[in-house]
Amino acid sequence: MEKGNQTSVSGFLLLGLSNRAEQHQALFVLFLWMYLLGVLGSLLIILAIGSNPHLHTPMYFFLTNLSLADICLLSTIVPKMFITIQTQDKSISYIGCLTQIYFFFALLLGRDHFLLTGMAYDRYLAICHPLRYTTIMSPRRCALVVAGSWIVSSLHALTHTLLLNSLSFCSSHEILQFFCDLYQVLRLSCSDIFINEVVIFVATIGLGIIPLTGLLFSYTRIVSTILTVPSAKGRYKAFSTCGSHLSVVSLFYSTSLGTYLCPTSNQTSRLGSITSVMYTVVTPMLNPFIYSLRNKDMKGALKKLVSQKRIFT
Repeated sequence: MEKGNQTSVSGFLLLGLSNRAEQHQALFVLFLWMYLLGVLGSLLIILAIGSNPHLHTPMYFFLTNLSLADICLLSTIVPKMFITIQTQDKSISYIGCLTQIYFFFALLLGRDHFLLTGMAYDRYLAICHPLRYTTIMSPRRCALVVAGSWIVSSLHALTHTLLLNSLSFCSSHEILQFFCDLYQVLRLSCSDIFINEVVIFVATIGLGIIPLTGLLFSYTRIVSTILTVPSAKGRYKAFSTCGSHLSVVSLFYSTSLGTYLCPTSNQTSRLGSITSVMYTVVTPMLNPFIYSLRNKDMKGALKKLVSQKRIFT
């Protein structure tokens, strides 16, 4: 049975976080600050790592790519929100919506599942198998891992986008989000979305749970190895090398899993759009601060970068 009158959709309406006009300017200022902090913080991380040869290691190579993905993810989601708030035009074109969905999936999967798992494996080798570390984590192998993660995540995003493009949509085209969310767009379709749901399920298992299992395995071995260190100072030193990464992992999975494990009614209400802010905006904004404040090498590199800028100015 059809959901409603089938139509050739030209675009969607992003209802955003609030329909109260008096809250729009406050939201604009809040998200502008989060966007600037996230982008500038990630840029500083990239510049600090690039300008410091001491940080040209696999861990910081992964961190550079993570910071670049954070910048791109923020720039995919937030600017459209700024336009919507300032112009009061909630519409987004059909092509624009597909483009946003593509980059959202490519960046989210590449950034958080593959790169964070790669960083966890790097810490596992450094702590549990230090003698084999330089052999296994060679620059060529790290480059292949990062390139492979971007290729796989891009193909995954392209699959979702092409399948979505083959659907027909009903007369309703309102999305209770501030960005084009795949799951909510699918609910607007009059077509059979069984194939889409199968692909989502397979991708969740293959590209979500498997990397998460690898991440949990790495940290299980790391913790068990650290606990065998006889001195408290040695345990603290070993744990400090992965403390910032563990904080980022915990932040991402607690926010994203909390969103998608919440009741379906919340995902189709404004509460769902508010909770999704956590992993789409707040997490990439906080990542640079977590890595810079909890990492002695990063703090030193950032201080050196700032001092160099002062000398040149």
